[in-house]
Amino acid sequence: MATIRKRGNTYQIRCYDGYNASGKQVERTITWHPPEGMSEKRAEKEAQHQAALFEEQVRNGLVAEGRVKFSTFSERWFQDYAATQLRPRTLERYRDLMKRIEPEIGHLYLDKIRPGHLITLYQKLGHPQKATRYRAKTDIKAYLKALGLTQKELAERAGVSVRVLYGLSNGENISAASAEKLDAALGPYAKTLLEPVAERITLSNKTILHYHRLISSMLHTAVMWQLIPANPAERVQPPKVGRQDALFLDDKQSIRLLELLAEEPMPYRTAITVLLFTGMRRGELLGLKWPDIRFENSTICIDRTLLYLPNKGLFEDDTKTTGSRRVIKAPQSAMLALQAYQAWQTRQRMQLGSAWGDSPYMFTTLEGQTMRPDTLTNWFHSFIQRTDLPPIHLHSLRHTNATLQIANGVPLTTVAGNLGHADSATTTKIYAHAIQSAAAASAQMMDDLLNPMAGKRRP
Repeated sequence: MATIRKRGNTYQIRCYDGYNASGKQVERTITWHPPEGMSEKRAEKEAQHQAALFEEQVRNGLVAEGRVKFSTFSERWFQDYAATQLRPRTLERYRDLMKRIEPEIGHLYLDKIRPGHLITLYQKLGHPQKATRYRAKTDIKAYLKALGLTQKELAERAGVSVRVLYGLSNGENISAASAEKLDAALGPYAKTLLEPVAERITLSNKTILHYHRLISSMLHTAVMWQLIPANPAERVQPPKVGRQDALFLDDKQSIRLLELLAEEPMPYRTAITVLLFTGMRRGELLGLKWPDIRFENSTICIDRTLLYLPNKGLFEDDTKTTGSRRVIKAPQSAMLALQAYQAWQTRQRMQLGSAWGDSPYMFTTLEGQTMRPDTLTNWFHSFIQRTDLPPIHLHSLRHTNATLQIANGVPLTTVAGNLGHADSATTTKIYAHAIQSAAAASAQMMDDLLNPMAGKRRP
C-alpha cells in the first residue's frame, strides 16, 4: 500500500514494487505538488487519490525503474538495441543525427522530457545555422598525383567516402568531420589542401522528420523497457513534408539513355542497362555474383547487397527486407547485355593475367577490382551531365522501371515483387503518380472501347 509523507508544501508518495535480483525490496516514489490556492484539507484528500493512482501504476508496471538521463539512455539504446536490430548504414546515420540531438535534450531525465522540449528542438533545427565547412585550395587530382596517391587510396586511408573527394574536385564544400579525417590522413600536407568557409545551413522538413522518428523510436523503446510510462514524442505533431514524386524517365527518354550508353565503358554500360531493365537497387546489383545469373531461364537471384561505410569499408550484407530476397525474371535485353559483359570480362581477365583483380562479384573495374557503390554513382552523375537527359540520379532508374511497368498495365503485386517491396502498399505509396496516370488511361480506354462516339465528341 502506498504511503504519504508531507514535506513542506508537497507530498511524497512511496510504494513498494516487489524485489530486485539481490532480494532487496524495490521502492518507487513520486512527489505531488498541490495546485496553488488549494486548501490543506482538500490537498490531503487529493494526495490520497494521487497515492491510489500511483499504486495502480506501479502494480501495472507503468513506473520507471529510476531516473535516467537521455544521454545515458541513448548509449544503452545504441549498444543493446540499435547495434543488433538496425542495418549498418542506418546505425551510422542515426549516430550522425545524435550529434545535434544530444546538446539539446541529452541533459534531460527521461521522465522530464515533455513535448515542448521536442518542439523547441525541431524549431531550432529548422532555423538557419552557422557552420564551418571546407573547400579545396588547389586542384585535387594534381595535388594527389604529386603525393603519389589516388582519390580512392586517400579515401580509404582517411575513412571517408570517395564521394567526398569527388565533391572537392567539383568545387563542393565538405563537412568539418570529413575535413578532420583528411587532415589526420595527410598529416603535414593537409594545410595546403583545405581552407575553411562559413556557411548557413537550413535543414529541410524531411530531414527534421528523420530526427523526430529517431527520437520517437528511442523513447518508444524506453517505454518498452519500463523506464518511462509514456512516449512524449507521440504527443508532438511532426514536421509536414510535402509529397515529392519520384524522379524518372519516360519511355522515349529511356530509349535515349540506352542509345547514349552504347559508347560507354562496358562495366558501366552493362550496370546501368541492368538497373534500368530490372529496377533492382544499387547494392543488390553490385552484390551479384555470376552463379546468381541463370541464362537458361533468364532469371536473376538476389539475396545479398554490397555496401560501403567509411569506418568499415566494403562489406556484404543481407538484402534490405525479407521481401527483397527474390528471384526475378529478367527481360531478354538485360540477359543479352550480361552475356556480352561476361564475354568482355573473360577477355579482359586473359589480357591482364596476374594483374586482374579477381573480384568475387560480377561488376568490377576495368582492372577486375570490386566496383564500389560510390564509383558507380559518381560515374552515372558525370555521364548524365554529358547528355541531354533530365538531371536524374542512379536511383531514378529504379523509379523509371516501376513507372513504366505500371503505365503498361503490370499488376501492382507483380511490380512490388520485382522491386523487392515487402508488400504492394509500399509500391502504391511511392508510385501514386504512376498509378493515377494509369487509372486515367484505363478509364479513357474503357470509354473508347464501349462508347466509340465519345472519342469523336472530344475536342
